[in-house]
Amino acid sequence: MTALTLSMHGTTAVLTMNRPQARNALDEQMREDFSRLIPQVRDDRAIKAVVLTGAGGHFCAGGDIKSMQATVAGKQDVFDSRNRMLGLHRWFDELLDMEKPVITAVQGSAFGAGLSLALAGDFVLAAPSAKFCCVFAKIGFVPDLAGMYLLPRLVGLQAAKELAFTARVVAAPEAQQMGMVYKIGSEDVLADALAFAERFASAPTEAMGYTKRVMNRAFETQRDEIYQQEALAQTLCRESAFHQEAIARFVGKQPPLFQWQD
Repeated sequence: MTALTLSMHGTTAVLTMNRPQARNALDEQMREDFSRLIPQVRDDRAIKAVVLTGAGGHFCAGGDIKSMQATVAGKQDVFDSRNRMLGLHRWFDELLDMEKPVITAVQGSAFGAGLSLALAGDFVLAAPSAKFCCVFAKIGFVPDLAGMYLLPRLVGLQAAKELAFTARVVAAPEAQQMGMVYKIGSEDVLADALAFAERFASAPTEAMGYTKRVMNRAFETQRDEIYQQEALAQTLCRESAFHQEAIARFVGKQPPLFQWQD
């Protein structure tokens, strides 16, 4: 059984973590699948948005503890462990910086690395049953898969420390209040996410992608550098086919190419 599946729903790519017997915990096979499929989705220009979800009523329970035990039993070299983490960071960065809207559809558990995967979405849609936990302290670990980068930016430094130090479980309503969740939908959160993603079918993907890339670095980039990126991006967008047609439609009093539908 494939640990991560890719399917299409119109112009939306759906990545489904598919280890329901283990609450979709990240094992070696799933990590390899992420590494293989994320570039494929990134490079397909027909794909306008991406939905990441989990099978079997859960999003992702984090790292696979059984595989961790096997690694310890095999006395893996410390630098092998470091290389393994760096390998995770490569495909996770590609997901985080993908120049397309990424929506995470969270049902059940989003724990540990699963929390980071959930927060990698530009928009986190949660089912009422969704639960989030920065669980690492319970096993003497530090938050990984960019947990220490993403959490403070979304919830603030003090709240991020509290979540990491206590490893407490946060239900969907509190997660939304804290800033981790964009919207709480139905228990069929995948359907909610697909409907949301399809609104980007006619969107200016390249312009949104550039906006996302710059905004993702806004907290650690000087204002002047943001200005330089803004000037470059606007120059590129001005010459794009999307912009030219959008302007022609505006002048001709035709319906716009892209208009957000609530």
